[in-house]
Amino acid sequence: MTQRPAAASVLSDDVLSGLLAGQRFGTLATNKPSGHPHLTTMLYHWDPGTRVLRFSTTADRVKVRHLRRDPRAALHVPGGDVMSFAVAEGEAEVSEVTAVPGDAVGRELLTVVPEEFWAAANEQEFLERLVAERRVVVRLRVGRLYGTVLDANG
Repeated sequence: MTQRPAAASVLSDDVLSGLLAGQRFGTLATNKPSGHPHLTTMLYHWDPGTRVLRFSTTADRVKVRHLRRDPRAALHVPGGDVMSFAVAEGEAEVSEVTAVPGDAVGRELLTVVPEEFWAAANEQEFLERLVAERRVVVRLRVGRLYGTVLDANG
């Protein structure tokens, strides 16, 4: 008996959104001035209602410079196996640096970083650390979701 080649199935928007919601880390692609992609693994938070991905990073990172020059970006998230994935494409904006513990940017950063990452410190200490690190929020407004799953049974 001959095996049929694996068939790719396109995933619905709801399934793709669920895949994004079920993960915490993905690979963010920004555009270098040369046109080549710059890839970096990022912790993210997906808001399916507004179709916005949020990331925490520091103001001095190269990805921030790339996004301020060219806001086009994409996030690749693996599925449950190596044969499935979701990609969220859109335009990003970078917030101002959080300047005062508890300001609007700092409060937004609290929604991006899961509490277990900072629960050992109290909220005020964490907000102070965000200011000291010169943290910003990157908001990727998703205009397109796509992805597939490869069915090995054809």
